[in-house]
Amino acid sequence: MDTIQQEVDERTNLTSSNKFELLLFRLGGDANGDRSELFGINVFKVREIVEMPVVTAIAGSPRHILGMTNLRGQVISVIDLPSVVGCNPKTGLNIMLVTEYARSTQAFAVESVEDIVRLEWSQVMSAEGNAGSTAMVTSIVRLDGNVDSTRLAQVLDVEQILHQITSTDIKEVDPNAAGLKLKLRPGTVILSADDSAVARALIEQAFKAMNVPYIMTKTGKQGWDRLQIMAAEAEAEGKTAYDKVALVLTDLEMPEMDGFTLTRNIKNDPRFKNIPVIIHSSLSGSANEEHVKTVGADAYVAKFVALDLANKIREVLARY
Repeated sequence: MDTIQQEVDERTNLTSSNKFELLLFRLGGDANGDRSELFGINVFKVREIVEMPVVTAIAGSPRHILGMTNLRGQVISVIDLPSVVGCNPKTGLNIMLVTEYARSTQAFAVESVEDIVRLEWSQVMSAEGNAGSTAMVTSIVRLDGNVDSTRLAQVLDVEQILHQITSTDIKEVDPNAAGLKLKLRPGTVILSADDSAVARALIEQAFKAMNVPYIMTKTGKQGWDRLQIMAAEAEAEGKTAYDKVALVLTDLEMPEMDGFTLTRNIKNDPRFKNIPVIIHSSLSGSANEEHVKTVGADAYVAKFVALDLANKIREVLARY
């Protein structure tokens, strides 16, 4: 038991050093069964790994849903992940990854699990803008560091995959779903960072429903760099960053710099001491909420309910 607790503590401490652990797995090859690539998922999102159980097919299930399975009294949807990304598992669907995303539990069937590796977020590159990238991949991980011929692993956008399975288009956020319009201090905006295209679209719709100006960035580093620019602009105008930025909203898992590090950087910089930070993440659970407190964030809200996000923003701004 002490050893297990030590491992949990070690993983928890990773958030203070811009590091994380990635579970590597394989989904199979192309149509000919060749080139079985590595994929990855943050260990924090994996509740457990089990051998593929009996799955009951459900009539009328969406495409890529294998069916349901009963795991210790909880009925869980099982998603055929190789079919989602177009892979062909040579040896079949042998392993089930039980995950927790955005207030829900689901399972992904994969061919095999390879390893758990400890990495720095600087080893993770955003996939957006890279040739050959797709909306299904948020980032590319250089497993051996920035060296030639490093092994690469693809981090899938699970939010995009779940959305793709359950609907065809990003649903518009009901303008009434965010409650009353929100008034920021004159001249200020909300600065947001999220690496998921689906999440960004939903957040932007929520901001528009609240009638607030915003700036959207795709990574923690982009968010931090933009904050530096805005601070410099404010200084040139004889103002402070607080006169430019009303609040920072950040995801946790992002290439180059995660949300924990972004939050810590903001809270440790005197220029930004008066700017509140809300962490908005699909990583749920009490452990992650405790991490939020340790890095100095003002609040945590789980993805994605527009009214919950709007209420949390109102609650935090009322303190400043």
